[in-house]
Amino acid sequence: MLIEKGTDKAVYTVRVSLDDNPGVLGQLFLTIGEAGGSIGDITRVGVSLTQTTRDIDVLADNANHLNRILAEVGKLPETRIHGVFNHVEEMHRQGKIAIQPKQKIRGISDIRKVYTPGVAYICKLIHGDPTNYPKYTYVRDTVAIVTNGTAILGLGDIGVKAGMPVMEGKSLLFSTFSGINGIPILCDTKEPDEIVWTVSHIAESFGAIQLEDIAAPECFEVEDRLAAKLDIPVLHDDQHGTAVVVLASLLNVCKYTGLQMKAAAIGIIGLGAAGLGIAKLLKAYGIQTIIGTDLKDHAKQRLEKLGGRPVDLAGVMAEAEIVIATTGAPGLIKPAMVRPRQVILALSNPNPEIKPEEALAAGAAFAADGRSVNNALAFPGLFRGALDAGAKCINNAMKIAAAEAIAAEAEQGDVVPMLLKEGLHRKVAERVERMAFETGANIRKST
Repeated sequence: MLIEKGTDKAVYTVRVSLDDNPGVLGQLFLTIGEAGGSIGDITRVGVSLTQTTRDIDVLADNANHLNRILAEVGKLPETRIHGVFNHVEEMHRQGKIAIQPKQKIRGISDIRKVYTPGVAYICKLIHGDPTNYPKYTYVRDTVAIVTNGTAILGLGDIGVKAGMPVMEGKSLLFSTFSGINGIPILCDTKEPDEIVWTVSHIAESFGAIQLEDIAAPECFEVEDRLAAKLDIPVLHDDQHGTAVVVLASLLNVCKYTGLQMKAAAIGIIGLGAAGLGIAKLLKAYGIQTIIGTDLKDHAKQRLEKLGGRPVDLAGVMAEAEIVIATTGAPGLIKPAMVRPRQVILALSNPNPEIKPEEALAAGAAFAADGRSVNNALAFPGLFRGALDAGAKCINNAMKIAAAEAIAAEAEQGDVVPMLLKEGLHRKVAERVERMAFETGANIRKST
């Protein structure tokens, strides 16, 4: 059973029938594992007198890898493959989100209340007192997720249409974890002026703006200009959501390793949106020594303006006690570069700058990759707390509060909690909301 070459990494569902004999299922699992595959969900779909048919989710590096796994499974005498389908494609078919009504229409009386003539009364309330606007509309629970498609995941500049599945995914996480309506907005332009103009003219429809997958350095300008122009929170998630989760991770890493984070030298490899966002938040937290490197001079100049010190790759690895890599370059950090007791966060997905097991074998005190340091731990609670506070911005104190709340929810021995942990996002939101009031982030900005 083959699938087309070029299919992106995904979860493939393999339907198999197995003879009902002892050890057959175990042998199947062993074969998949020995071929380098991982097993996800298992569903029994049919039973006969002598066989059981199951759908097994298999995670493979790519289509060729899956074909090799299936070739090995095909050699098992008591196992038959019936078919393979791409579970990821099925979950995305015709989109992942939809607008759902909060009120039911059971008759003409309800229409008169929610539409005409009743709605005119609410329009007048808002016209007479604009502070009624969030009270009587869905705006307070709604975030625009804005992209121009220039930095989609690790895929780069693939355009706004190809980026829509990511924006839908963000929307789904917003709704699931924090009850927020995330509305994807695609701006088909690379010009910061046009993005700022577009977003500023539709901003009244939203309680906050999340910028997503906009390439550096334009992302910095777009965020700064919109934040200054609008009276609602504006946050570039690739910078600040990532930074919040990195800070949360480091809080626990330092607790487990005995490092004093504020006194440690922290090195950042890759000074794009994520790297510079991390540097900004670590500076705000009180980190004194930040060094960093990037292939682009303007990125290193931005770090210098933040109070960091540009060096080369060798300099980061030689000086830093904590190394954070966000380059998108697999294998960039060689085991020989790792110093004893270093902390290594190689965050590029799906292939890190160095595999955690390689870093640990080379003497690192702790190592992790981007699978665990995921900004989905941050943005649902961060925005929920800001919206609940009626905040006009998301300041550094609110981001630090989110990081501390995330770190506090990790199980003993883990650096961050599981994304699906019960109550996690609510607790993050509560801490962020409280900090918004404590720092005056809910006070209208002067114009």
